[in-house]
Amino acid sequence: MSLASLAMYVSPAPVKEATALLWEALGARLRSYGLDAPEALDEEIGYAQAWTQPGLLFGQTCGYPYIKHLRGKVQLVATPVYGLPGCDGPLKCSFIIVNANSSVESIDQLRGARAAINEPGSNSGYNLFRAFVAPHAVGGRFFSDVIETGGHRASIAAVSSGEADVAAIDCVTFGNTLRFDPDGVAGVRILAETAKGPGLPFITAAGTPKEDVLILRRALAETIANPDLAAVCDTLSLRGISLLGDTDYERLAELDRFAARQGYPVIA
Repeated sequence: MSLASLAMYVSPAPVKEATALLWEALGARLRSYGLDAPEALDEEIGYAQAWTQPGLLFGQTCGYPYIKHLRGKVQLVATPVYGLPGCDGPLKCSFIIVNANSSVESIDQLRGARAAINEPGSNSGYNLFRAFVAPHAVGGRFFSDVIETGGHRASIAAVSSGEADVAAIDCVTFGNTLRFDPDGVAGVRILAETAKGPGLPFITAAGTPKEDVLILRRALAETIANPDLAAVCDTLSLRGISLLGDTDYERLAELDRFAARQGYPVIA
């Protein structure tokens, strides 16, 4: 039995509903091409657990764990192109956010502040954030405290409530929240943008036959281009796909190495 899991962008509610509808259409198209595609997304399995399942037909990972741990263990299918601020084709940045009432105008003014990260394995909430801060760190430190929230929306809430002073938020998550839950970002403002890197790739298991990978790409492109799915794709701000490879994602590893060369291997 094959597995389909799309658990990276599942909030606010309209995004989750549109993601389910996108898979419903994509799965039907894949079955019409002869692939064993499940009727519905698996919402029980953890997103990271899904990445390494041998039966994974279609999933989505973060570019940083892909380049660090998943190369050779999964295959890249395509990288989505989102039409939200901070996105440039398949590339996207993170927004450095502070409290809406903060008087801070530059990253230097946040020295000694409290930072929130979603998790150390995240590209948008950690890798891009670390590379942004690295040139300003002294002796491997910049912040007085770092809290791990477990998710971007939790990091937004931490900055909004005053539990943290700054965080880096994936621009797609920020854009989705602004569109469908504006109160969720009302307590924060964007201070700066990080460097851009390739976004969250769609993947399939390493054992998926090459001909099936081609079908996945074809079906995905056709589904996004289907006029009947225009409203669904608009909700997701999904404009198309781009075919990127390991050399493209190496950009994220270089940001990792850049921070290390600056003497800032971890956010601290």
